[in-house]
Amino acid sequence: MTVIRSVLRGCGSYLPERIMSNEDMTEIVDTSDDWIVERTGIRQRHVAHADEKTSDLAINAAKRALEMAGIEGDDLDLIVVATATPDETFPATATTVQAALGMTKGFAFDLQAVCSGFVYALATADNFIKAGQVKRALVIGAETFTRILDYEDRTTCVLFGDGAGAVVLEAAEGAGEASDQGILSSHLHSDGRFHDMLYVDGGPSSTGTSGHVRMKGREVFRHAVVNLAAVVDEALQAVGLESSDIDWLVPHQANRRILDGTAKKLNLSTEKVVVTVDRHANTSAASIPLALDEAVRDGRVKRGDLLLLEAMGGGFTWGACLLRW
Repeated sequence: MTVIRSVLRGCGSYLPERIMSNEDMTEIVDTSDDWIVERTGIRQRHVAHADEKTSDLAINAAKRALEMAGIEGDDLDLIVVATATPDETFPATATTVQAALGMTKGFAFDLQAVCSGFVYALATADNFIKAGQVKRALVIGAETFTRILDYEDRTTCVLFGDGAGAVVLEAAEGAGEASDQGILSSHLHSDGRFHDMLYVDGGPSSTGTSGHVRMKGREVFRHAVVNLAAVVDEALQAVGLESSDIDWLVPHQANRRILDGTAKKLNLSTEKVVVTVDRHANTSAASIPLALDEAVRDGRVKRGDLLLLEAMGGGFTWGACLLRW
């Protein structure tokens, strides 16, 4: 049986030039390098310059993805930008990216699922492709999360950084088997009862401000390990594969302990986990495509490899995507 698959033709990423180390953080808030590393695994993060917007990061990542895919912006039918830190309340940051890339057909929109945003956006674009509505799509995760941090709250301000990552999807025929190239399975979840565990205390209709990140770290950690392991199992079962079939786990880079805990629950070697949290910190919707691009460009991820992408974010939202590169 022939099916339509969304094949990844290229990827790209962008990190702001400015790097803020843990030592730099000690000059802003009462913390230490040892405290941050022990609890999170983070050693540094990238911070956007004052004149850099989320769209700027997204555009740079998008251009690199398009270059790898060998296509131009006007070859695209769809752009989805996953972000919790848009340039403006409206219009969508995706339309700014659309204009910058010279895309004059199709459509572009933003998607908000916080740290799960890229997985949500990937699943959304995949469904448009499978429905036959688009042939080529650009999926971007981009954040300037440092703009919504409270630098008097040491439990949150040390955790996040800025960046963007992107992938190009293209419709292709598959045999409907697990050996197909492209996206094999996507699974999305949310549970609004846990709003107060991880949220931003502001917004246009509540405070009229952008607000700051608030988090109950212990509770988030507990839910993350359980939910992520469950959704990964769900994705594998959907296509009849085992965790041992996974070549690379490309997780949301929230906390090194969460990454290790998820790998342990899946009986996966830590050597099969792509880790960038030590250098990028938590870049929310950008973290998975940033990690993916790094692993593709340094040669770890090769054509035909089976990848498992997973994330959990505020809401709670969580999800997983199983794909063959």
